[in-house]
Amino acid sequence: MIQVQDLVKDFKLTRKIRKEMGAEFKNKKSLRAVDKISFTCQPGRIFALVGPNGAGKTTILRMIATMLKPTSGTIEVGGFDCQKNPQTVREKIGFMTDQTALYDRLTPYEMVKYIADLHGMDASVFKSRKDKIFDMLNIHEFANRRIARLSSGMKQKTSIARTIIHDPDVLVFDEPTTGLDVMTSRAIIKLIRSCKEKGKTVIFSSHRMGEVNQISDDIAIIYKGSLYFNGGLDQFKSEMTHETFEDEFIHMVGEV
Repeated sequence: MIQVQDLVKDFKLTRKIRKEMGAEFKNKKSLRAVDKISFTCQPGRIFALVGPNGAGKTTILRMIATMLKPTSGTIEVGGFDCQKNPQTVREKIGFMTDQTALYDRLTPYEMVKYIADLHGMDASVFKSRKDKIFDMLNIHEFANRRIARLSSGMKQKTSIARTIIHDPDVLVFDEPTTGLDVMTSRAIIKLIRSCKEKGKTVIFSSHRMGEVNQISDDIAIIYKGSLYFNGGLDQFKSEMTHETFEDEFIHMVGEV
């Protein structure tokens, strides 16, 4: 379970950054990227953070993964406070982002094995789990090819494999299908669903409403760091006053 309460994140603005951002930010010393966000992700359900690029989704996920410290508010993962017990939280989480480190000189097999070793996985357990993940994501055909020579879709599959190899209780995916072809996206969505079926806590971010509708159970709509909706997907659908998700989102946040 993930419990987020009154989460705030401010970023300091240097003089150079203020100048680059324009006159509106001339006298501002900080930028509020996340403003008092609260939500709960339950085990066995898929929770979607929905919003356009720059909404604050990635910042929230990075705080959950202990990669950023909140300005205020609390985050608990599996009952452990992210600020008080960061190492324990990291052991419980698998976090995938487009900035997930992949080493070009390694192969997908070596990359995944390296992460497994860091978590102290037994050799037989690793082999069994690796084979299942590689089968599901069709990684076997390029498992021994250097990562530097892989396509973006192959790299994304490798990132997901390294994220879940140690069988974490909580899975955090940041825009997992962005820029991928249809077949790769389908394989990743299938894997996310399998995590739900195993009772994992799953949270992912997306700006694709069709994808959110396809796999999520609960959603939080984020825009410019603020929360506009937090509840079940079925509840969101029942309260819609516009024909499409996109039109409903635009109406909800007050943008033309």
